[in-house]
Amino acid sequence: MSNHFTNKLVVAISSRALFDLDESNQIYEKEGIEAYRDYQLAHEKEILQPGSAFGLVKKFLKLNENRDNNNALVEVLLLSRNTADTGLRIFHSLRHYGLDVIRAAFAGGNSPYGYAKAFKADLFLSLNPDDVKQALHAGCAAATIWPGDNNSHDSASLNIAFDGDAVLFSDEAERVYKTKGLQEFNESEKNAAHLPLNAGPFKGFLMALQSLQQQDNLSLPVRTALVTARSAPAHERVIRTLRGWGIRIDESLFLGGLPKTDFLAAFKADVFFDDQKMHCENASKSVTSGHVPYGIANE
Repeated sequence: MSNHFTNKLVVAISSRALFDLDESNQIYEKEGIEAYRDYQLAHEKEILQPGSAFGLVKKFLKLNENRDNNNALVEVLLLSRNTADTGLRIFHSLRHYGLDVIRAAFAGGNSPYGYAKAFKADLFLSLNPDDVKQALHAGCAAATIWPGDNNSHDSASLNIAFDGDAVLFSDEAERVYKTKGLQEFNESEKNAAHLPLNAGPFKGFLMALQSLQQQDNLSLPVRTALVTARSAPAHERVIRTLRGWGIRIDESLFLGGLPKTDFLAAFKADVFFDDQKMHCENASKSVTSGHVPYGIANE
């Protein structure tokens, strides 16, 4: 959990991930920041439509229901390339939807990723892959959001799913698989079953979620799942690593290379984090996914 926000899970999100800003973003990319500013000022009173991560943010903030600000469990921060004056439309939209977001950083055309680290965020979500990569390099769990239909999500709980290698864990084992094949990978993992895997970029976020789960009187249950292509005998090292970290995951799916989409739907995931774009694209048929550009698959 963040040092700035004791006992709170801190989620930083870009304005484009929270709201649908595609039309105005095209103006920014084609005509520049001044044209973008004029457009936003002219439409300042128009409410923005929900974006890719809107539902997820709403779920996170639901955990603060019936709690005052001093006892809130989640802090959502808004990070934007906008200037503050164009950000008024965003704040109007936040109030319209009843989203309690009070802190923001407007970077005036620059990348806002650095403020995720400054706020000591546990997670940064964006639609800009370059911002996400830089946030990861700065040591913050970060992902590029891929919108999903989320037809199968559960309104009664917050369900977060993770791939293992290059997300929760380092890509050390995945490098063996990519360079030497499945048989060598299984043999290597079997021999290293008692040797803990190194941490991946999302270990800290998972630990923060576990701290959140241990809070009393949650208004919304929080459940986690490991959804990995691994199978026996490569499962043991993963289980022992999590045990060594003192982390409990609610559900673990060792799929042995099967497609993940149907299993994520069965888990009713609100979001799924994976290091491979292909898996994120497939998962987005059912759930919102977050691409984590880390490890050998992204080199």
